[in-house]
Amino acid sequence: MPPDLLHHYSSKKPPPPPPPPPPPAMKPFLRRPFKKFYRYALWLSLSLYLFSSSSFSPSSSSSSKPSSPPLRIFIYDLPSRFNTDWLSNPRCSSHLFAAEVALHTALLSSPIRTLDPFSADFFFVPVYVSCNFSTINGFPALSHARPLLSSAVSLLSSRFPFWNRSLGRDHLFVASHDFGACFHAMEDVAIADGIPEFMKESILLQTFGVVGSHVCQEAEHVVIPPYVSPAAIEEFPSPETVKRDIWVFFRGKMEVHPKNISGRYYSKKVRTEIWNRYGNNKRFYLRRKRFDGFRTEISRSVFCLCPLGWAPWSPRLVESVALGCVPVIIADGIRLPFPSAVPWAHISITVPERHVDQLESILDHVAATNLSDIQRNLWDPSIRRALLFHRPMRDGDATWQVTKALEGKLHRSWQRKAVGQSGRNTWRR
Repeated sequence: MPPDLLHHYSSKKPPPPPPPPPPPAMKPFLRRPFKKFYRYALWLSLSLYLFSSSSFSPSSSSSSKPSSPPLRIFIYDLPSRFNTDWLSNPRCSSHLFAAEVALHTALLSSPIRTLDPFSADFFFVPVYVSCNFSTINGFPALSHARPLLSSAVSLLSSRFPFWNRSLGRDHLFVASHDFGACFHAMEDVAIADGIPEFMKESILLQTFGVVGSHVCQEAEHVVIPPYVSPAAIEEFPSPETVKRDIWVFFRGKMEVHPKNISGRYYSKKVRTEIWNRYGNNKRFYLRRKRFDGFRTEISRSVFCLCPLGWAPWSPRLVESVALGCVPVIIADGIRLPFPSAVPWAHISITVPERHVDQLESILDHVAATNLSDIQRNLWDPSIRRALLFHRPMRDGDATWQVTKALEGKLHRSWQRKAVGQSGRNTWRR
């Protein structure tokens, strides 16, 4: 209560005491007023009863409005050759493509999981595609992806009615590698191959996303972040408490001659241009060799360069955000994950690929104008939580964000459409 009103009410005099009861001689004169008071009290009680009955009756408009049931996901229990057998290699659940494992694990213990497939809105198909590591270069080999997924779909369509009834429109797949469900690391080959026909009607959870049309996103999809271990991030103190003595940081592949043996240019020559222009600039901490303690370097940096590689996205984007280093995104047309939860325009800097030669002046301008505002936004704990896959799922984390995105795709739920049309689930048996 405002002080003036408090003073107003506290300064009032107490009400006068009630008058003494009338003498006995006056009692006959109170019969009529008493009847009037009784009728008034009865009317008031009846009104309150009717009001409460109409307000809380099951037939009232407020309570009769049906509430929408929560999102429900059924997870297929596939033979282990499709998923858990691959975990014999520990890298399978920890490398940058491991979102497929993290999502599966988190959903298994999630409250939105249902064991009743007839009540499910979506069906999660747990196939670990990125766990087949090449013995030559150590990177995921994707040649087995299409036949492995095709085998899983054949199995599901022969044993269950759910794939066939919707042609997979309510089924979820994870494609957590360079060009998503095109399953190739080279863009021209990925485009030529396209998304497998049997997956084109499904919902793809994929790390690849660009603004505009692209063959590798010509299916319903949700852009997800690459996998970065939450445990590795939690070892570091809060970003706002760390001394940042590195001005601009990048560690990674930067070829002097970027043309790959395949004849393609890595990173569209962007990383080579960064190395050539700023390799001798003491304000730029650029390193080309691997180093296990690279996250310590990120945590000490003000700006972290996130240039494209073969594909537009990079794990550096998540690592930079999670460790409080302002990401400098150099990847034209990239579409970033979870824009409703992560205000990318307010926590990062975007530099067009053609303006790499102006990188130093751009960052100097940011430092002189709004760097502190960007850092304040970036260091919000909810931002880094939204990009990390916890096991089990936590409110606001990356798996939680996926479920929120799927709520916007419930029009694809065969179960809800069937119930809405008939008033009951006609597939329940």
